Amino acid sequence: MAKKKKVFVLDTSVLLHDHQSITSFEKNDVAIPITVLEELDKFKIGNDTKNFSAREVIRFIDKLSGASNLQEWIDLGKNYGRFRVILESDPVGLNAEEIYAKGKNDHKIINSALCIKQAEKNRDVVLVTKDINLRIKAKALGLTAEDYETGKVSTEELQTSRAKLIENVDADQIRQIFTKGSIDEDGILGDHKIANGYYILKNGTSSTLAVYNEKLDQIERIEKEFVYGIKPKNSEQAFAFNALLNDNVKLVALQGVAGTGKTLLALASALEQHKKFQQIILARPIVPLSNKEIGFLPGDANDKVGPYMEPLWDNLKFIKAQFGENEKKHKAIQALEENGTIVITALAFIRGRSLSNIMFIVDEAQNLTPHEVKTIITRAGENTKIVFTGDVNQIDTPYLDEHSNGLAYLIDRLHGQQLFAHVKLEKGERSELANLANELL
Repeated sequence: MAKKKKVFVLDTSVLLHDHQSITSFEKNDVAIPITVLEELDKFKIGNDTKNFSAREVIRFIDKLSGASNLQEWIDLGKNYGRFRVILESDPVGLNAEEIYAKGKNDHKIINSALCIKQAEKNRDVVLVTKDINLRIKAKALGLTAEDYETGKVSTEELQTSRAKLIENVDADQIRQIFTKGSIDEDGILGDHKIANGYYILKNGTSSTLAVYNEKLDQIERIEKEFVYGIKPKNSEQAFAFNALLNDNVKLVALQGVAGTGKTLLALASALEQHKKFQQIILARPIVPLSNKEIGFLPGDANDKVGPYMEPLWDNLKFIKAQFGENEKKHKAIQALEENGTIVITALAFIRGRSLSNIMFIVDEAQNLTPHEVKTIITRAGENTKIVFTGDVNQIDTPYLDEHSNGLAYLIDRLHGQQLFAHVKLEKGERSELANLANELL
């Protein structure tokens, strides 16, 4: 018996999260309330990703409709269902505007979904939204409501991706790695072999840190060495430096809790390699606090973003502090700042640029959507290295979680690729107090 097609009603948050979401429901039908079209109209102006998504969705619907009537079902094409706009917003019986409050768009969207549920009595109608509270309100009125699952990833890889401990390695093999710097893999890693994977090889009291070079099919030794005044305090930081300084690795993801040194390691590595690149850019997405949009804050552009960029400047000051004012490296950092080789800015300010001959570090990448991460990477030109740092458990945006954020998506999709390296930092090195807070609070 053929499976009954469902009707998925999409909220604005879904369309802004993924502008291709209308075509992500296989052969099921998709509908959007007229209220969503009104909200898209408000979001269409601007240079942020959500503004781009709003414009793309509007263009898609316009092209799809042609001379057709959007109140009727329109075929989305082969292997897809149909699409329409819901004008109705006054359901019989339960009414969200009467139960919750009148005039609120969320309640109008719920009502539209209730109307189509009443019109399509023999089919399952599902409201799809990234807004948790909207899902709860819809469910309270007997409406099936779900999160948008496309692009979501399992966090199993994120949780288990620490360096692998390989025990009982032949002592002669460990000795060869120490003396020669590398050794043919020859089955040493077993099922754990992965491109740019990091390992602790051990035999009794003998051990070494290593990385697997898939191109040469070799295991290579990793040393804990100073990088622009910063010495790795643990094996994880040594692994991170290896990924950051490896010319063959063009994309790095550093995942870890606060205080593990993600941004500091990335910046120190960028300074160590500054002669290889024309510019070093450190950027982070701006997540407005207390729902106060940055455009309403006082001052010019630099004044607005200054407080958000302070953690990045703190890391730069820390590295400078490793050297005396008259030392060569201290002066070099000063010169890089003054001539614009080092730029610390909001991610929105570099949107649309072509990234060539650049070391590009994106901090707090867990606050990006998968689409935003993809957009950044696809702008990479020749001689560009991109580093994403973040903690998938510290998300500040309301419509992302540990399964749907851009950093988790990146790690899940590119794990094991030759151009990509992922290091999970777990040991905090900021202070004993910070470690205590991470563990117990």
